[in-house]
Amino acid sequence: MPIPAAGYPRAAAHSPRVQVVETTDSTNADVIAAVTADPAGWPHLSLLVTDDQRAGRGRLDRTWTAPAGTALAVSVVVDATKIPAEQRGWIPLAAGAAMTRAVGAQLTGHGGTAELKWPNDVLVDGGKICGILAEVVPGAPDTVVVGAGVNTRMSRADLPVTTATSFAAIGADCDDDRLLADYLDDFGKTLARLVHDDVERVHHEIEKLCATVGKEVTVAMPDGSALHGTAARLDRDGRLVVESGTIETVVSAGDVVHVR
Repeated sequence: MPIPAAGYPRAAAHSPRVQVVETTDSTNADVIAAVTADPAGWPHLSLLVTDDQRAGRGRLDRTWTAPAGTALAVSVVVDATKIPAEQRGWIPLAAGAAMTRAVGAQLTGHGGTAELKWPNDVLVDGGKICGILAEVVPGAPDTVVVGAGVNTRMSRADLPVTTATSFAAIGADCDDDRLLADYLDDFGKTLARLVHDDVERVHHEIEKLCATVGKEVTVAMPDGSALHGTAARLDRDGRLVVESGTIETVVSAGDVVHVR
């Protein structure tokens, strides 16, 4: 049975454990430590949530901070035991797609459009509203912790960069409980498809949702070089295929800028 959490009854209906903390440095770090100490106590789709994360981390070792009460930080446990190893690259993209749809559901009547930016950022009208970081638990390669930070009540003045946005900045309200419930429901269903080897459906649905596909992009590669071209498609492993002239480059990691 779900463990009820004050303020998140809908989310608790989709999770075996919802733990709410008033403040923390990093929900991902906390969950990794908790899973390491007590794996049985943190089963699949357990989550930790706060609206005051002090030292969050993003991809490429970026820091992520927000004034208390203006953003939602949530980390979810994924039991990847039954997901084939070659399909686990879809886990962070599945989280990004799930959050994109959850954010989009909150925007009904506000006119904003939620899109997935490869690999797992959520954009609203081109501004980043959510970032996602997936980490394998050290010593437990079949357990992944997926953290997400969503800008909820952050004013325009508090946005860290001009390319960021929030629900408040576009004049939309956010029902945190419904957002988490929709996210967990969608994420859990997509993970189940990977368990049942329905990767073709996962591939099709995420590629269709991904705003990066079809755009001219510049990719800052891990080695410091830059790749320019057209984001043509996602390959079977969820990697971005960039066409530059007659050359195709498969990108598994990098910072992508949509040129147009």
